[in-house]
Amino acid sequence: MEEIKNKTLSELNEEIKNLGEAAFRARQIYEWLHVKLVSDFDEMSNISVSLRQKLKENYEITTLKTVRISESKIDSTKKFLFETKDGNYIESVWMQYHHGNSVCISSQIGCRMGCKFCASTIDGLVRSLSAAEMLEQIYEITRITKERVSNVVVMGMGEPMDNYENVVKFVKLLTCPEGLNISQRNVTVSTCGIVPKIKEFADEGLQVTLALSLHAPNDEKRRTLMPIANSYSINECLEACDYYFEKTKRRVSFEYALVAGVNDNEKEAEELSKLLSGHNGHVNLIPVNPIKERDFKRSDKTRIFAFQNKLEKNGINVTIRREMGKDIDGACGQLRRRHNEEARGLGSDQGCI
Repeated sequence: MEEIKNKTLSELNEEIKNLGEAAFRARQIYEWLHVKLVSDFDEMSNISVSLRQKLKENYEITTLKTVRISESKIDSTKKFLFETKDGNYIESVWMQYHHGNSVCISSQIGCRMGCKFCASTIDGLVRSLSAAEMLEQIYEITRITKERVSNVVVMGMGEPMDNYENVVKFVKLLTCPEGLNISQRNVTVSTCGIVPKIKEFADEGLQVTLALSLHAPNDEKRRTLMPIANSYSINECLEACDYYFEKTKRRVSFEYALVAGVNDNEKEAEELSKLLSGHNGHVNLIPVNPIKERDFKRSDKTRIFAFQNKLEKNGINVTIRREMGKDIDGACGQLRRRHNEEARGLGSDQGCI
């Protein structure tokens, strides 16, 4: 059966008409799904029993089973492990900031991009998530915390641009005025640098923030960290980011994971400054989390601050990402791998950015 939460309001209008029902019923159903966040057709109390039966016969409401919630003792961050209907596991993170509650969601089960510092990609890609499964991560967290989510980051497990159509639909459903109505300006979508999809995304007419996982100041170094760099050069990525800014007027976030002895010296900071000079963006420095399957170690604070200072002196807008949920496997891919290894009776001490 079809996932009814995948339907936009206009699509739902057509579906309801095809069922021989009045058009206004679509708006009522949409509100039950995306505002009241019900998970059962029988909870739709102002919908007739006969229509509810038709809905049951033709559609399903996507749900996720909450398997584990880990809460940080350092801050208020919560890490959620969800089980999908087909028995796979995905992660989401809930973070509290002074400007509101943020949720980082997954767009795929696993990932096939192969970035060397990320736990999500070690076991490869299982499948992409539907728009409804992405929404449900936010909806379930909202039900559990009983607090409104104001910011959403598509930067958890998976490569969003490798699940392009579902991610675009997800953004449109998430920001629909008749639904949760989260501002598009409060949504960030990341990518490792799939250039054609970045340009296509720029033409969607959306106002979300684009985050490019850069992680190196040159192609040679980037290829050792990110296999996607063998397909698209840094210059091609930056050209696509410039196109995104031109079409949306939204400044791009350049994500840079600092790995000790790999990409964190002042010479590389200088090179990165020259690379990004003249581009409308901001650098987000991320102290990398170690992964037991790799030899990577995080840069020490002295290196991190020296890197930041060099960028700032060269006129580059830069911040160091605030570490959230460090004590609860707060980064993408960690909790899922830990759960899978525990299920197999193995130990776990992995991480990613």
